Amino acid sequence: MATRGFVGRRPSDEIGNRLPPGQYLTEDFPVLSAGPTPHVKIENWSFTIKNGIRPVAKWNWDEFQKLPHVKLTRDIHCVTKWSKFNTAWSGVMIDDILAEAGIEAPTAFTLAHSYDGYTTNIPTADLIGGKAMVATHYEGQPITPDHGGPARLLVPHLYFWKSAKWITGLQFTSRDEAGFWELRGYHMYGDPWREQRFTDD
Repeated sequence: MATRGFVGRRPSDEIGNRLPPGQYLTEDFPVLSAGPTPHVKIENWSFTIKNGIRPVAKWNWDEFQKLPHVKLTRDIHCVTKWSKFNTAWSGVMIDDILAEAGIEAPTAFTLAHSYDGYTTNIPTADLIGGKAMVATHYEGQPITPDHGGPARLLVPHLYFWKSAKWITGLQFTSRDEAGFWELRGYHMYGDPWREQRFTDD
């Protein structure tokens, strides 16, 4: 129980400069999901790019592994107020996925879709330009199902609910369509540095 006047230990400047307002640093990697964890078999996995309802390109797991893979080390921030520094991921950048599909991003808005029916909206500008990837490995190991494996979206500069677990595709949309949590009161954008947790933040 918090008591009046208790403020806790002041973080060092190095930590404080990397920690968004209202967040605390953890060494753990908490597991949070909207529902039960799906266990997607590699042989059943696929990833599809759509422009509206029209499929543009699709890869199975083996085809996806042949795309250029890169490594990223980033801080991540959860809307439940934990942050984790220096998380190491590898996967395929969204830029390279679009290049392989032979397209440029056709609209300003995107919906990420997951195998469990989860969706979340991300402005297309926040997925391209080296900002986001479809990650298949974490800390050098295949991503486990509870953390979104075999593949999850990684958009580290936004709250982590935007980094959809168990991703199955990206759909470019003509308008900014709310996803699962956005329909339930979460912010449409979700910038940790502006504490955009809920609709009116």
